[in-house]
Amino acid sequence: MTTPQMIFVNLPVKDLEVAKNFFAGLGFGFNPQFSDETTACLVISDTIFAMLISEPRFKDFTKKEIADAGKTTEVLIALSAESRARVDELADAALASGGSPANDPVDMGFMYGRSFQDPDHHIWEVVWMDPQAAADGPQA
Repeated sequence: MTTPQMIFVNLPVKDLEVAKNFFAGLGFGFNPQFSDETTACLVISDTIFAMLISEPRFKDFTKKEIADAGKTTEVLIALSAESRARVDELADAALASGGSPANDPVDMGFMYGRSFQDPDHHIWEVVWMDPQAAADGPQA
């Protein structure tokens, strides 16, 4: 039996405590085994994690400048949701926890999504797709 592949998205943050409080407000937890005073391991699912890394520590991992996500888009992080209601719950919680809107909601009937910016301006998209529509694939 193979081990499921995991993903660790590394995101620079200006204030680690602000970032942790924001994501805790969305209902996410942290793995203390991979967290310290400069990094917090945000647990999104059993195989998906976001490493929230203070900017000084993040600079240890790259020779490039850190993008200013308030001015440029370096990544769009998309998460699936199990229902339209869950999309709204996460987006509303993000806005209530100090996030800001990113783009207009998308409602195509079979697919619904909203997006927000976290306190460091990283863009998160939350999307629900009708399971039957996903199984059937694109329409001709």
